[in-house]
Amino acid sequence: MAKVEKVENEKQEPVNPYGFTKLVIERALQDYSQAYGLNFAALRYFNAAGASPDGGIGEDHQPESHLIPIVLQVALAQREKITIFGDDWETPDGTCVRDYIHVVDLAKAHIAALERLINNKNKKDFEVFNVGTGIGSSVLEVIKAFEKVSEKSLNYKIVDKREGDVTAAYADTTFANNELGWKTEKTLEDPLLDAWKWQLKQTV
Repeated sequence: MAKVEKVENEKQEPVNPYGFTKLVIERALQDYSQAYGLNFAALRYFNAAGASPDGGIGEDHQPESHLIPIVLQVALAQREKITIFGDDWETPDGTCVRDYIHVVDLAKAHIAALERLINNKNKKDFEVFNVGTGIGSSVLEVIKAFEKVSEKSLNYKIVDKREGDVTAAYADTTFANNELGWKTEKTLEDPLLDAWKWQLKQTV
């Protein structure tokens, strides 16, 4: 598998409109910073997932295109199956690999970045931080992890690869770990279990 770990200072080459819009906003913030002296921190999210551990806040929107909410919909019989776009990628099990970060860990990253800005520890106009786990999980690994925490079996179907997808993408979080004093604490199973608990509350 080719190296796909993302570092903050590597050349940015978005492969889809979603990534391009994020790049455009980041560049606009840099221009504003240089023109007007705005200090800011840009947090580059990877795949935010999960719900609040108490089940009070979760994700629910339509149409749904994210893997973990789709997994939940299939488990609740709201959707027939999970569609997996290709099983011949250059990954250990042939399915795409992504970095899934629990929303609680993500929230803590925001707090750490705000504290750094408030205390002006960076002494720079702006900084960019990757916020992910640094660990890639494949589509099949996500499905299997959910089946473990929920004790439910899921239907899925392999179809052709989808245009705009990449083999794998996960974060190099070294800069955020060192400069923000932040690192993730949750495992892959944690966002799956918390999201599942939230969804079950919605069906009561």
